[in-house]
Amino acid sequence: MSSTKKSAPEPHVETPSRIREGLPFPLGATWDGLGVNFALFSANATKVELCIFDDAGEVELERIELPEYTDEIYHGYLPDAHPGLIYGYRVYGAYDPANGHRFNHNKLLIDPYAKQLVGELKWSEALFGYTIGHPDADLSFDERDSAPFVPKCKVIDPAHTWGHDHRVSVPWDKTIIYETHVRGISMRHPSVPESQRGTFAGLMVDDVLEHIRKLGVSSVELLPIHAFVNDQHLLHKGMTNYWGYNSIAFFAPDPRYLASGKIAEFKEMVAHLHEANLEVILDVVYNHTAEGNEQGPTLSMRGIDNASYYRLMPDDKRYYINDSGTGNTLDLSHPCVLQMVTDSLRYWATEMHVDGFRFDLATILGRYHEGFDERHSFLVACRQDPVLRQVKMIAEPWDCGPGGYQVGGFPPGWVEWNDKFRDTVRAFWKGDDGQLADFASRMTASGEMFNQRGRRPYASLNFITAHDGFTLNDLVSYNDKHNEANDEDNQDGSNNNLSWNHGVEGPTDDPEINELRQRQMRNFFATLLLSQGTPMLVAGDEFARTQEGNNNAYCQDSEIGWVNWDLSEDGKALLKFVKRLIKLRLAYPILRRGRFLVGNYNEDIGVKDVTWLAPDGSEMSIEQWEEAHGRCLGMLLDGRAQETGIRRKGGDATLLLVVNAHHDVVNFLLPEVPDGTYWTCMIDTNQPSIRGQERFEFGHEYSVTGRSLLLFELHREDDE
Repeated sequence: MSSTKKSAPEPHVETPSRIREGLPFPLGATWDGLGVNFALFSANATKVELCIFDDAGEVELERIELPEYTDEIYHGYLPDAHPGLIYGYRVYGAYDPANGHRFNHNKLLIDPYAKQLVGELKWSEALFGYTIGHPDADLSFDERDSAPFVPKCKVIDPAHTWGHDHRVSVPWDKTIIYETHVRGISMRHPSVPESQRGTFAGLMVDDVLEHIRKLGVSSVELLPIHAFVNDQHLLHKGMTNYWGYNSIAFFAPDPRYLASGKIAEFKEMVAHLHEANLEVILDVVYNHTAEGNEQGPTLSMRGIDNASYYRLMPDDKRYYINDSGTGNTLDLSHPCVLQMVTDSLRYWATEMHVDGFRFDLATILGRYHEGFDERHSFLVACRQDPVLRQVKMIAEPWDCGPGGYQVGGFPPGWVEWNDKFRDTVRAFWKGDDGQLADFASRMTASGEMFNQRGRRPYASLNFITAHDGFTLNDLVSYNDKHNEANDEDNQDGSNNNLSWNHGVEGPTDDPEINELRQRQMRNFFATLLLSQGTPMLVAGDEFARTQEGNNNAYCQDSEIGWVNWDLSEDGKALLKFVKRLIKLRLAYPILRRGRFLVGNYNEDIGVKDVTWLAPDGSEMSIEQWEEAHGRCLGMLLDGRAQETGIRRKGGDATLLLVVNAHHDVVNFLLPEVPDGTYWTCMIDTNQPSIRGQERFEFGHEYSVTGRSLLLFELHREDDE
């Protein structure tokens, strides 16, 4: 850290004749073709100075006081300013932490509405509003200038030629999400030029796009791309905040992801993904910022209006409410903070053509001081907004605050990450006792949580792995996490992985163990892609990528965190199997029904939508459901079941799913079903080459291999 004891220099302040009054809207720096309007919200500041820098963002050329203050907005207009102008703010006001105010005009501040940042944060003691080491700690006042160490804002020209680009708008029932990291997916790809690796340009490379397109997924979900800050302690250890869950500017892509240095690169990436019929979903972090708690730096909102932007402790506003677990929590109950977040979402949806959003720790966004409320202003705003209600909205429905676990508690219109699907499916295939009933519920979109208020099965976003945790390969290869590379004594990351190494920790040459691990990965993928709900898979899992047992690669901007495109023969075989599963899911509408499968008999059409079968072909009894050691189950999906609210028979195929998590073979009696005469086996995870060519009569005892999943299709004699 620098310890330079310099206060902010005083560049020449322009005469009032140059700056005009401007308008309080839109917020941010907006070029209108003739000049640039600057507008900044602060309810408690006494003065705001616009600071102009040279093109390199290194020399502060002048400071201009914004002349007008309207409805808590400071604003002014520079008639001769153009795109490319580099700027920041200095905001004056009381330094009174006990009452929530931390104004310090010696600190250059990032515009919360900045569309582009230039330069990078350089950690220095000058970044902090208080003097580090002072006896009064954060109650002290630091006079050093932070400008040399802070990223600067850049005025942009938003014009872009989109051509024929349009939102892909994949229906939810056909949505399959592919979660990836901008850097991670291209850093080791042989077709990506060195200069484009780890950038938006790298994701445009034909071979990268072709892999995703041919896989069959519909939507690419990118880990956070908003400009973020690398934690100081990670940099000291030679690591970074790789995942990017530490945002500081909600309108600006991170400069590190721009190979060209131009905002248009992001738009071009979106256009390329759309051309490949792939949606673009952004993982967004509006629950906190990179400014941390009272001991954190003053980079933007803390210095603009700390008491408005952040949730502070009611009895001592010196301290922050920390529902995010990262030091601070944005206060979306404040109308101007709510406006900033919804303005950001609309900007990415309209100007940048993004198709949807996944909200990190979304419970925070719906929490008032007294707790989570599904009628929180943010959730209401999203539902009624004419732009936002048309894009995909996905919640991570938990945080570490009181009442933070809200899976199933979000209002209609939202899709939610379902961690119960992850945990139950992992436990079932690991062979844990007492999982059968819960497993059946997960296969049918967890209706006990989501089947209410007209919500659809797709409201359950099903996943077995995500960026946070083991890869699929590591899930079947390690009993314990191995995060030593994170330099935290292996104390970080979850210990509750529900993983199983199948006899050896890590890689092995044992062919039986490797064969079982491969089958288990096929079981996981088949469960994910043949279940009701919206499936999500993680980049690289489709060909058995490993992170060497690291289940918390948040700081691993390295080969641990990057996708390895050097595929083994087993990896290629798994990829082929996953592609086939995705094709089957899309080919059979009954695997992605718009109505919950509840197992009730429909007297109007004489059909049950789903029937649960024991291995002897009979319906499951209560005793069998409650049997702790029960690990084999049949799921009969009747294609004649009512498809919509109209009471008539459906015309889908009838399918039978059989799962066996026993270690040994179970003989399963194939049931007799109306409107059919025989079965064919479409999937057997023990025999991945099966293609449904062999015929099995009703009553046939099929030997279901231990730890395997099967999919049968019903046929009639006159079927071609």
